[in-house]
Amino acid sequence: MDSVFGRAWRRVEKQIRLVAFAGQADGFLISYPKSGRTWFRFVLSHYFASLAGFPEPIDLHNMFSIVPNFDLDPVRGIPAYRFRERKGMVPAIFVSHLNYSTSRFLRRPVIMMIRDPRDVIVSAYFHATRHKHRYEGRLSDFISDRDQGVPAMSGYLNRWASGLSNRAHFILSYEGLTADTEGQTEAVLRFLGCRIDREALHTAVVAGRFEAMQERERAEGIPAHDYDRSDMESMRMRRGKAGGFRDYLNDAQVAEVERLCSAHLTSAAKRLVARTGFGA
Repeated sequence: MDSVFGRAWRRVEKQIRLVAFAGQADGFLISYPKSGRTWFRFVLSHYFASLAGFPEPIDLHNMFSIVPNFDLDPVRGIPAYRFRERKGMVPAIFVSHLNYSTSRFLRRPVIMMIRDPRDVIVSAYFHATRHKHRYEGRLSDFISDRDQGVPAMSGYLNRWASGLSNRAHFILSYEGLTADTEGQTEAVLRFLGCRIDREALHTAVVAGRFEAMQERERAEGIPAHDYDRSDMESMRMRRGKAGGFRDYLNDAQVAEVERLCSAHLTSAAKRLVARTGFGA
């Protein structure tokens, strides 16, 4: 009984601590998994580090100390955040895949990163089968899987599409970021009220080129992830291609993803994903 009570109290304590940290955030970077978050986190981390005179080269490990996860992980979460005493020098941006909750994210501004659902589902499949080893079925079955496929993605997008309506937000599509990385990053920085240093911005974007990021991942890996970095399909930086789903999904599978999105997404969520070109 004490153990049950202890676990319940730890959950409550964790939520209290996270809400306190949420109040200190200048904004949140939110996305469904496999929407390009690692890439954009790296670019933001590189830029913020330059503004703050961070003494170390930015890599796939220390970037979490500049743009941390919105959790209490000691390596990748808020306890690792190094700029707590430099309030105002760079924005405090916390990153999360968590579902929408007003009490969790308060009224803080949100950068919502979205990606074509067809690309997301392909990337999620390889993440589940090659990276996390938590799914063994076929891609065609994964598409309709309640816990990891289109239904799960749709539920997440539905909740956030509704939640964005009552807070300041910026919609950042993977496709737009791919087409104009520097311009879209600058737009996000302006949304955050961050100073624009064009040389630092250009350097951060160059450092975040897909080929360079993929080389970094092969050499460094991602903290707290154990996977075969010689297998391209298991990588976080797997292909970096907008519209790459066409190399994996046949016509029937594309139609099924689109059908499920049409059936499960709310009108607000459909408008959200339309920003990626989906449904055009």
